[in-house]
Amino acid sequence: MSTGALAAVAALWGALAGALLPRAAHRFAVPPEEPWRDHCPAGHPIRGWVGTTGCGPCAKKRESVPTAVVTALTCAALAAATGARPELTAWLLLAPVGVLLAVVDVRVRRLPDPLTLPLAPAALALLGLATLLPGHAGHWLTALYGALALGAGYYALYRINPGGMGFGDVKLAVGTGAVLGWYGWSTVLLGAFAGFLLGALYGGALVAVRRADRKTAVPFGPFLLAGTFAGLLIGASAA
Repeated sequence: MSTGALAAVAALWGALAGALLPRAAHRFAVPPEEPWRDHCPAGHPIRGWVGTTGCGPCAKKRESVPTAVVTALTCAALAAATGARPELTAWLLLAPVGVLLAVVDVRVRRLPDPLTLPLAPAALALLGLATLLPGHAGHWLTALYGALALGAGYYALYRINPGGMGFGDVKLAVGTGAVLGWYGWSTVLLGAFAGFLLGALYGGALVAVRRADRKTAVPFGPFLLAGTFAGLLIGASAA
């Protein structure tokens, strides 16, 4: 299969997966210590975790469009960079989770444990399966060490300045470290640096337009994920 065809198939998968995220995003997007939502925006009870935010009586299907588009573009870019290597399956399965985490963090500055805690084990399990297939371009042990190293680094930053970084970011960093570590230490460093750079640029832009000051807290999860995405694209292309 050509790269273009592979990217098209990945985009289709991303669009389908992304269209199922709004309900989970709505249910997870609650302040800390509050139970997950069980009603749609119109007040009707909702069940399950996949699908649109709206329930049967009010089905607001338009809410699936942004996540569908973002996930489709993310998956297409990953497919184009990775090619038909076994680890692409891991990236395509993990990408919707990353989009969901970014959406929730933007809305309520929270990274839910049901999403962050299984991320590293899931990534390592999927990459472990990839090592059993011919044609893979990464190293499982480096993925494991990357998870431990990036998690430890973020934990140190959290201990130094708890107000500037949430513990959810620490848990997320373990999973992103596993993903980045697959392609080596240079990819781990590149992805981590890109995340901080993007966060700093965003914060600086807010200060410049006077929409925030230096003490304003911003969700860091989306930048951590964006940096991981950037590092993964470069690492996959160079592998």
